[in-house]
Amino acid sequence: MAQTSKPATRRETPSWRLRLHEIIFEADTAAGKAFDVVLLALIGLSVTAVVLESVGAVRADYGGLLRGAEWLFTLLFTVEYALRLVCVHRPWRYARSFYGIVDLLAILPTYLSLMVSGTHSMAVIRALRLLRVFRVFKLGRYLGEVTALVHALRATRAKITVFLLAVLTLALIMGAAMYVIEGEDNGFTSIPRGLYWAIVTITTVGYGDIAPKTLLGQAVAASAMVLGYSLIVIPTGIFAMEMVRTTQRPISTQACPSCGREGHDPDAAYCKYCGGSLAS
Repeated sequence: MAQTSKPATRRETPSWRLRLHEIIFEADTAAGKAFDVVLLALIGLSVTAVVLESVGAVRADYGGLLRGAEWLFTLLFTVEYALRLVCVHRPWRYARSFYGIVDLLAILPTYLSLMVSGTHSMAVIRALRLLRVFRVFKLGRYLGEVTALVHALRATRAKITVFLLAVLTLALIMGAAMYVIEGEDNGFTSIPRGLYWAIVTITTVGYGDIAPKTLLGQAVAASAMVLGYSLIVIPTGIFAMEMVRTTQRPISTQACPSCGREGHDPDAAYCKYCGGSLAS
């Protein structure tokens, strides 16, 4: 007789994993909100410690204490990052998400300081993790604004890229022209040096460390300055137009149990990023 195979059963998530996900990724429960509030406080304290440690006078008196505190914060954030990977169904998707990358970058500088001196100061990047305050305190309206901003950036990246390439081409031509017109005697020792001057001039920064001396060179410089003011409005207009086109829809603060990403519609049943079920 042919044996009948048992129907495939859905693999159930252990209760401890669901509970851990609820505490770490959600702020609907008292435990979840308490976890996020404590986490935000630790992030603020750790950033403050890094900033204070960079001040010479403070470092001379409390350098050892501040570095010890920084290592303590880093170890706590390392454990928290590992727990985030454990409690989501698809750890790799979370690791590649915006917050996943930020969480990893928040702990790497301290470990890199063991090999490269001074890199621990870049731990201030963990201040980006404070963006979670919008989810913790249910500021969904602000999350909607962030989503609209991200969508506008993505929609305009092709136009902005073309614009930047055009500006760099103009800067290269002007830099080469200044190298020919002014020459090494007036500080334009190479085309890259002229390109540096052109970029500084077009962006209206104007450091003044290198300037044209000839009449023709000054005419080129004047043209670059006027061009710089004219170009400011172009990316602003492109981005502003896309922001107007972007429709605002309310979004929930729920995190996907599979990939940990947020920004879903209030009535969504599945994650729009990984397709996983939003039901715990």
